[in-house]
This record gives sequence, C-alpha cells and structure tokens, in this order.
Amino acid sequence: MTNKTGKPENLKAIILAGGRDFGRCPLATKLPPALWPLADKSVLERLLLNLASQGITNAVICCNSDPALFETAAAGIDFMNLEFLAEQLPVGTAGCIRDALGRQSHNNQSLVVLSAGITRPPKLKPLIEAHDAGHCDLTVLLNPPSQPAHPNGPAAEVYLCHQSIREHITKQGYCDLKESLIPTLLRAGKNLRTVTLKKHVGNFRNHAGYLSAVAEYLHNANRKSFDLPVFKENQIRTLWTAADCTIDPTARIYGPVVIMDRAVISKAATILGPAIIGSDSRVGQNSLIANSVIFNNAELGRNCRINTCVLDHGTTVPNNAALQAAVVPHKRKTFVQNSLCKTSQIFGAKTEQFNRLVQNHYPKLKKLANYVARDNNAAKIACWAGGVILAVAFAWSYWPGIIDLSNIWQQSDEYSSGLLVPFLAVYVLWSRRDTLARRPVKPSLWGLVALLVAQAFRYFGLFFMYGSAERLSIIMTIAAVVLLLFGWRIFGRALTSLIFLGLMLPLPRSVHAKAMIPLQAWATSSAVFCLEVIGYNVIKEGNVIHINDTSVAVAEACNGLRMITAFFVITGLVVLLARRAWWEKLIVLVSSVPIALFCNSLRLTATAIAFTLVRGEHWERMFHDFGGYAMMPLALLVVVGELWLLRKLVSVPMEKQVIVAARFAH
Repeated sequence: MTNKTGKPENLKAIILAGGRDFGRCPLATKLPPALWPLADKSVLERLLLNLASQGITNAVICCNSDPALFETAAAGIDFMNLEFLAEQLPVGTAGCIRDALGRQSHNNQSLVVLSAGITRPPKLKPLIEAHDAGHCDLTVLLNPPSQPAHPNGPAAEVYLCHQSIREHITKQGYCDLKESLIPTLLRAGKNLRTVTLKKHVGNFRNHAGYLSAVAEYLHNANRKSFDLPVFKENQIRTLWTAADCTIDPTARIYGPVVIMDRAVISKAATILGPAIIGSDSRVGQNSLIANSVIFNNAELGRNCRINTCVLDHGTTVPNNAALQAAVVPHKRKTFVQNSLCKTSQIFGAKTEQFNRLVQNHYPKLKKLANYVARDNNAAKIACWAGGVILAVAFAWSYWPGIIDLSNIWQQSDEYSSGLLVPFLAVYVLWSRRDTLARRPVKPSLWGLVALLVAQAFRYFGLFFMYGSAERLSIIMTIAAVVLLLFGWRIFGRALTSLIFLGLMLPLPRSVHAKAMIPLQAWATSSAVFCLEVIGYNVIKEGNVIHINDTSVAVAEACNGLRMITAFFVITGLVVLLARRAWWEKLIVLVSSVPIALFCNSLRLTATAIAFTLVRGEHWERMFHDFGGYAMMPLALLVVVGELWLLRKLVSVPMEKQVIVAARFAH
C-alpha cells in the first residue's frame, strides 16, 4: 500500500467534521469545533495541510450541517481533491464511510477515517505498513494513557481500514462505527486490532479539550509552525508575533504565546502561555491571561484575570472581570448593558495590582498566577468570617422586624406558609452547593452600595410607618450582604433563592384590604356555580349560600388568599428545583393563582355539601379544616400534571431523541 518513497498510495481520507453542537457547548453552538482557530488557521485547515504533507491527495469531508462553512474554511487547500458530503439526516460515523465511498467498487482501496477536530495527526506511513503486515481489516488508534487523565479521553478517533468493510455497513440509515460496525466485524470473524500511539493526536470536542489540544500543539511547535514573521525563543519565552501587532514594552509575556495581526497588548499586561491572542484583539492594562485562547476582535478591559478560558470572536470583557475555566460566547449588547458597562468602568472598584507582585522567574510566575486565579482558602475563610459577623449584626439590627414577621406567621392564616420559606430557600441553596462551590469568591463593593440602598429603604419605612417597606428591606439587606461577601458570580446563582424569600412577607395592608373583598365574592360565586352545576338548589345572599335548609357563610378566611400564598410557595419551590426551560417555569408559576382559586372553589363546594349532611359544630369544623388540607395535595397533583403536559407538548419523542443524539455522536 506504500511506494518506495514512503508516501501512501491508493489511500483516501474520510474526515468526520460533524457540525454545530447544540446545547452542550455555547461556543460549538455558534461554530463547529473543527473550525475553531489554531493561530492563523482553523483546526480543519491544519489537519488537511498535515495530510497533504503525508502524501494524501484525496479526502471527503462529511458534515451534517453548514457545508458552506467547511467549504469556505478549506478554500485555500487547492492542491487536494476535496469532496464535501452534507448529510441531510443523521447516518452515524460508519454511515458517513458508506456515503463517502458512494458506488465505488475498488474494494482494495485503503481508508483513513479521522475526526476533523484533530490538531496533531499521527505519522501514517508506519501505521499503514503495520496495518498491511498484520492483514487487518480495521485498526483503531488510541491515545497514550496520561496522568492525570487527558480531558479528551483515550480514543484518538482515527481508524485505518479497507473499503471492503463497506459490505458490513447497513445499506441505508444510521450506523455507528464503534457501536454497530465493530461488533458486526467481530461477529464476522474479521481481523481487528488496536494501536496505542506514542503521542496524543490532540482531538477535542469541547472547550476544555480544545485548550488542552492547543497547549500540546504550542509546546511542540517549531519555528515553521505559524505563518508569522517574528519569532523569539529563550529559556522562558517562545513567542510568535505578527509584524503589525502592538506590544507595550512593560508587558510580560511568557510562552509559548502566539499574538496575531493588529492585536494590542497594553501596559503592564501579563500573558502566560500556552495562549493565543487573535487578530484585532485588545488586552487591557494590568490584565492577566493564562492558558487561554482569545479569538479575533475580542476586547479585554483593565485589570481582567482570564485563566483557562476561550473567548469567542468579538467578545467584550468588562474591567475587573475574573473568568476561570469558562467559555465566553459573543453576545450582542443592549443599550442597558452598554450603559451598565460604562458605569462600571467609571465607578468600578479597583482590584489589587497583580502585576506588581509578578517576578521574572517563570516557575514562580506560574505559581503566583495559579494562586490568584483560583479561590484560595484564605479568601474563603475571610469571607465566611465576615459573613458570620454580618449575620450577627443583621440579627441584632432586624430583631424587632423578625419578631413581627414571626407573629404574623403564627396569627394570620393567610400568611402562615411564610414560616417555611426561609428553610426552603436554604434547602434550594444546599441543593446547588456543588455549583456554588465551583464559582469564584470575588467580593464586590457594589454590595456596599446595595446595602446602603437597603438601609435607606428601611429608614423610609420607619419614618413614614410603612411596615411592608421595613420588612422588604430585610431581603434587600440579605441580598446586599451576599453580593458584598461573595461577588456577582455567586450572587447571580443565588438570586432566584433571594427572590423566593419575598414569599415569606405579607402583602401590604392596602393591597391586602383591596384583595379581600373581590376574592371573597369570587369564592362565593364560584361555589354557587359549582353547586348549581351538580344539581343543588342554591340561593346566594351576599357572601351567604343557602342550600336546602342549610346556610353556609363564606367568611373572609375562606376567600382563597391563604390557598394562593401557600400554593405560591409550593409552586415556587417546584420551579426552583425543576430542570425545565425558563418559559415553562414561568407558565407553572403564573398558573398557580388560577389553580389555587379553582381548588378553593372545590373546597367550598365540598364543605357546603358536607354541611347539609352532618350537624354539629365539631363535625363542621372538622370538615372545614380537612377540606383545606386536602386541597394542597390536589393542587400539587395539578402542577405535576401540568409539568407532564408541558413535557409532552415540547419534548422530542424518544425515537427522535435517539436519532438527534446519534447525529452529533461524532
């Protein structure tokens, strides 16, 4: 299969390019991973160039979406015979082999099948020779085991085979290489083997694997790896720069680092390799970038800390931002976001000047950068200690308001469910503890501003004797303290729980008074309607229902407000814990009011019927109270049914889910 020069003959490459990866990675949703940049070229371009250098001139690129994107990316590879195969329906990796071969009848033709997301393809000549020498039908290449485990796993996603395996692929439809074809070949007695490579091929599927693959590529790059004019190298620096990029003399760069055309590195900025700074990107003053890739046209503000991140094309990072192990897709800014960004740039708090602590010795520099980038224990201990102190001060300051709330919960049937809200909010936060623990603790002085606003709101309530305003300031103060101690990242994750705390507060008296009469009238009218529907002769006089020889008075306590508040708490908890789309949660939350009114009407109807059957104050009170308790499970059952109905209406059927999952398997 090889000639005397060592170049593969009669060898065809089938490149599995896939497409956009909807849902799992926000960056892959916008751009297929094979088209992510590797300095001045995309990963797919570098793969094709490598295959061409090994003598492969024929290749089929299989994609399941956006074929024009792949054709544009490979437009400069005019010295290879490239075919682009766009799959209209998911066919699987083995199905791509079948479709790429088409109606060709050369069963002796050899194939190399590989993923498009590979940065360091292996040398094929010795692998092909070993494949032929062993008379193998299929050779599976594996990455070497690494310690710690490589984020991209052991599978190299490279296969050597003969065209004859097409006979074992289903004639049409979906067929996966690993799950379908390989078991079929084994059952047919074919010769299969695995080969563990000496070096990782740099295959990836997400941003973590991409960063690892880029790091390996840069560490093994040489003077000719990039089409850039300036190359510098010494013991701690390997730097490729474009001729028209701008680097301030005070900037510190420790390689391997690639800086592309028209990029600007500002004063006192620090870049720790492996890293790539894309064309027309700008790194602000005193910012730190470590182990990251910045796509073209990205802009970082001052005092930013970017560690192990991927920034999309055109991304703007505000001043003082701290990002750790994140992928940041480009989002179009609204007018309000632009205004907030400008305000933050003007009034944002100054962070410590990290670069003053940077030393010239590379190992110490790396150690210090990693220490700053992660959440160190000292910072956590300080934040928790400050939290305990502020919690004691909060309890002492708001003790009268807390006692007032406790009395309302115990004395008012309408708001007795508020007693459960703080405990439920703590439970929700506890259920999210793993997510919260992964977010950096970055205290924000904006929390101090929010604390002052909360106290001003409290003073307003005290001065004008608005108890509702003073009670609302309790939640505002808690939110401000969380922001002050833990920063925006944790505050954003805990925001829904903080909003949920609002359900423990009673309605303002004016709102409560205006809602009581309409709710009482609705409860009476709806109960009369239900009784008439089932055949009772009913007479309504105000809020009194006359049924047969029994009179049932619908008191203010039966107006449904208690049912609404209690059910709102239950629905709010379900919404916080359920893993559904935001609009589904909004539908469930809004529907809690009509469901509560409906259940209250059923309770009043059942109670009125019970009063016609039993006599005695004890029995009447028992049926009245039991009816109220029985409605809560019924209301919860209605919510569960609502969630089930939403899933049936908006979810893809299971058989289609399997097809969609298979479509993106490679």
